[in-house]
Amino acid sequence: MKIVILGYGKMGHEVEQIALQRGHEVAYRIDTEEDWNKNKAEISKCDVVIEFSTPATAISNIGKCFDINIPIVVGTTGWYLHLDEIRKRCEHENQTLFYAPNFSIGMNFVFKLNKEMAKFAQKYDYQLGITETHHIHKLDKPSGTAVKLAEDIIKNNGNYDKWMLKENIDCPSCSDNMLKVSAIREGEIFGIHEITALSECDEITLKHEAFSRKGFATGAVIAAEFIQNKKGIFTMEDLLR
Repeated sequence: MKIVILGYGKMGHEVEQIALQRGHEVAYRIDTEEDWNKNKAEISKCDVVIEFSTPATAISNIGKCFDINIPIVVGTTGWYLHLDEIRKRCEHENQTLFYAPNFSIGMNFVFKLNKEMAKFAQKYDYQLGITETHHIHKLDKPSGTAVKLAEDIIKNNGNYDKWMLKENIDCPSCSDNMLKVSAIREGEIFGIHEITALSECDEITLKHEAFSRKGFATGAVIAAEFIQNKKGIFTMEDLLR
């Protein structure tokens, strides 16, 4: 494949290394509006864009790719409030989008375990909580991964009907049906997600820790391979299925 990397920061560099290792060509590395405008005609002839930018620019980047009919893999999180409008445009214009709150294969296995633990917790009266820890440069809070974990718990456990950042809750016991999410930003941590289930008798902890960006980059390149010759919106669940 001829790949365009949109957002050539630390993740962009990691994606480049994985793409080259898997035998692909990195045709363009786009980091500014000027880069995009200068190369737009040639970018449209490439096979796929892999995007790791910021929540503020992700929507615009998706739109740019739709405008020139090039499939896009989006690794940025924090833009999902706009997902419905992006979905409608993607379907209406017959475009291709792959997005995921987390591209790590291991984390996607934890997503499956989290759903089962949510059901178990309701049946046996365990209280659930989520804590995520990332590097100080991460802009969205909580992480997209933590949001997915929380939403999956709510879908699979009738004791919870909403989630909230712990720091935004006025009183610790405001609502028993509120799932508390803690978000910590410190150092250069690549990503730790913990789901705890607490009862009067014991505690269960489900934890995933990323040791580097390599797992995220590998998943993104595999996603780019997966959507070749496909139309529509796809996630890691589609890929792993």
